[in-house]
Parts: sequence; C-alpha cells; structure tokens
Amino acid sequence: MNRRNLAAAIAAAMLVAVPVAHAADTHGKAAKSKSAKSGTTTVHRSRGADGAVDATITGPHGGTTSVDRIRGSDGLTDRVVTGPNGATQSIDRFRGADGAVDATITGRKGGVTTVDRSVGTDGLTDRVVTGPGGRTQTIDRARGSDGVVDATITGRKGGVTTIDRSRNADGTIDTTTTHAKP
Repeated sequence: MNRRNLAAAIAAAMLVAVPVAHAADTHGKAAKSKSAKSGTTTVHRSRGADGAVDATITGPHGGTTSVDRIRGSDGLTDRVVTGPNGATQSIDRFRGADGAVDATITGRKGGVTTVDRSVGTDGLTDRVVTGPGGRTQTIDRARGSDGVVDATITGRKGGVTTIDRSRNADGTIDTTTTHAKP
C-alpha cells in the first residue's frame, strides 16, 4: 500500500472511530438517543353549527382530545377543551370596560386564571395575568426610540425580564433579553 492510500485509510478510520468515541460519556456509558418518539397525531377540524372551527385530536397512544369553539354573542370565540381522561379546560373571552379582550380560564383541576388586557397610552396592549394562587405576571409593552416594540415582564415571583428589540439598517430586528431574579 502506498503512502497516499495509507493516508486515506487512516483518515477513513478516524472518521469512523472519532464519532464512536464521542458517543460515550466520561464513564464509558453510551449517550442517550435524541431521536423523536414514533407515533402519529391526527387533527380533524370541522365547522360547527355556530360557524366556529372545532377539532378532534387523536394522539399517538390513541387518546382523543376535543376542542369545541363557540362564537359568543359578543363576537368573540370561547373554547372548551376536553382531554382524553375527560377533564375540561374552558376559556371565556370577553371585552373589558376599556374595550380590550380579557379572558377567564378555568383549568382542568378547577383553578381560575384571569387575563386582563389594557391598551396603554402608547397604543400597545399590556397584560396582567392572575393565576389560581393569586400571583400575578405583568407584561408592559412600549415602543422604543427606534420604533420597535420592547417589553418588560414582571414574573409571578418578582423576577423581571426585559426584551429590548432594535431595528438594523437592513430592516432586520435584533433582540436582547435580560433576566433579573427576584
């Protein structure tokens, strides 16, 4: 075997051996597979008598979830989701006194979450979410000096996240997210 063939054989052996070596962790155990689980989920949509689109979702293990959308008298679409075990979640949307769309969400275990949206003086929609335990999350949107919408999110435990967006010269938008723990 000449030098060129020998070099090619060594390179080929390295391509095979190196990935196998990296597949083992420091203790010599094989790395866990990251492959997707097999199975098929189907979604069947149909238009209900009220004109809203309902859905029946069959999961990969045969469980069926139904989504029943109802167009309310206020013109907003409410939703009732019934899971494979019969537990239901309902979302009731309505217009608040300020004209923004608010919601009351009753969870599968009976907890109630309220979403109170309001239109700020800058014309952007802010939001306050109050969970079943009484804790609140606020999202305050504001338009930055470059005209892009920024946000300040105060979490349920008091942490603050700021999202600062900036527009580049070519029209693309960069985002800088900063987290501050309580």
